[in-house]
Amino acid sequence: MLIEEPGLTLYAHPLSSYCWKVLAALYETGIPFRIEQVDGLPRTHPELAGLWPIGKMPLLYDAARDQAVPESTIIIEYLQDRHPGAVALIPEDAASRLDARLWDRFFDLYVQTPMQKLVSEQFREDEDRDPVGDGEAHAMLDTAYAMLEERMGARTWVSGEAFTLADCAAMPALFYAEAVHPFSESHPAIARYLERIIERPSARRVIGEARPHFQMFPFRDALNARFIPEDRGPRTED
Repeated sequence: MLIEEPGLTLYAHPLSSYCWKVLAALYETGIPFRIEQVDGLPRTHPELAGLWPIGKMPLLYDAARDQAVPESTIIIEYLQDRHPGAVALIPEDAASRLDARLWDRFFDLYVQTPMQKLVSEQFREDEDRDPVGDGEAHAMLDTAYAMLEERMGARTWVSGEAFTLADCAAMPALFYAEAVHPFSESHPAIARYLERIIERPSARRVIGEARPHFQMFPFRDALNARFIPEDRGPRTED
């Protein structure tokens, strides 16, 4: 993590997919910041709860402006506006900007949301499971995969010619979704797209920082073997 400047603090956890989205943007742009790791329930973290009573991660705190900035997309837009880095992740022209925002929302709402539904179900007792909701989540992922497969057939990045906010959203959404509702064998264009993202230094760094925590992920045995820490290996029993 970067700790060169105390002015920007990101309240986050290394496993959180929405935190990954912001971290990817920060590492892409090279904006200095520090991480305050939030363990346990975010709403019980005194600093985070004091700044944002909703108690959700990620949360950016800008000490110079005494401003708390919630929500991953808003954080990335705020950074580009108030703390511009080496590259811009949100295009300047209106049409391209709207397209990047559309696909950012696509990954958040139609990949991350059903993926997280399926993950959260793993922490419930059998009698508390929601089979109808599970089925709806799998169906939503199937629909999203079909749309994305068609779009990525002849594209490098999901919106325009450059890596954008939308690709930051795609990175954690697809990384975790591949373990929860696999797509690589049936959707080769998406699989190639995810590989291109993972090869970026920003994504490698985010994943590397999360690796020691992967044993906490309920679908950890379905993660690509190359991302399992060498000294731990897949967990075979609880």
